[in-house]
Amino acid sequence: MKTYGVAVFGCGHIGCQHLQDIYYRDRIRLVGVVDADPVRAALCKRMYGAESCGTDYRPYLQRDDVQIVVIATYTDTHLPILQQALAAGKHVLCEKPVGTDMEQCRAFLQAVRSTDRKVLVGHILRYNETYRRAADLIRSGLIGQVKVIRMVQNHHSLNWGRYKRLLQDATPVLDCGVHYFDVMQWFTGSRIIGVRAFGTRIDQDLTEQQINYTMATVRLENGAVGYYEAGWSPAMNSSNLKEVVGDKGTLQIVLNPYRNTNVEEGDLIRVHLRESDEYREINLNTPYRNMWGEMQHLIRMIEEDIPPCPTHEEIYEVFRVAFEAQRQVREGDFVPLEQDGPVCSPGCCGRI
Repeated sequence: MKTYGVAVFGCGHIGCQHLQDIYYRDRIRLVGVVDADPVRAALCKRMYGAESCGTDYRPYLQRDDVQIVVIATYTDTHLPILQQALAAGKHVLCEKPVGTDMEQCRAFLQAVRSTDRKVLVGHILRYNETYRRAADLIRSGLIGQVKVIRMVQNHHSLNWGRYKRLLQDATPVLDCGVHYFDVMQWFTGSRIIGVRAFGTRIDQDLTEQQINYTMATVRLENGAVGYYEAGWSPAMNSSNLKEVVGDKGTLQIVLNPYRNTNVEEGDLIRVHLRESDEYREINLNTPYRNMWGEMQHLIRMIEEDIPPCPTHEEIYEVFRVAFEAQRQVREGDFVPLEQDGPVCSPGCCGRI
């Protein structure tokens, strides 16, 4: 089997997740790691046995022994690095989101359609075995026709500097929303056809554009409704809810860190069936981020010419939903209620 020369661009949080999961694999030769911080790049070179390191990714695009590049830099750099990598004949595994606005997303779609190189966007939940099992159960009809999807992902952001930098490029509803809008469409096999969203700045040390709490509601083509809530702040508590309600029952994903009991069993899928009033539990002891699964899929794309997962068209669709939600959040786009005069008698509800 062929061994692929890989260069990883970006040695921050996500870049290190990739490195931890791919550097020791038989089919991977880690040619180099790149980071704007030379100390961090050198540290990752030592930790993961890379052959070289640097602060500039461009020399690696000119190397014949690099066939695959992993783009794990900040969002505003994804598109230009992708375009340069494709021009240099490299295959690409790029972190989400693909850009910061619709213009960049359209340019991404144009770039991947006009090349014979393979491009996979890192929608990691597609490679998470717990989510895959949940998708199979839902699409088998176990809980009937999906009616409601509830998705909550709030972070108690102790590494505040990292999150503030992320907020320069995107609000949570775009940065992480692309994951969960994709999950909604994947679980149901139905497209999102409408979105309404709002948000606020929780913390005072943010700019006007850095809205760090967002909530979006959506309607899908099959009539289902859903919401996605996401906040990043040192002032917030962490919270995580993944629940799908159908007309025959409910399926809930409880990730390992959020289990109250049997944490050693890994993630939990809990199903309630309405007709029998039966509860079922499935334990899955699997990694949350399966970066090697993503890399394996990219290699299969190269060797077997299979499509990306999700497809580039699905990437575009969920980005469009998330970006429209972000636009509404930033512009305060909401429908105000008309004033209809007082409805309470004097003294009611503490009003005079």
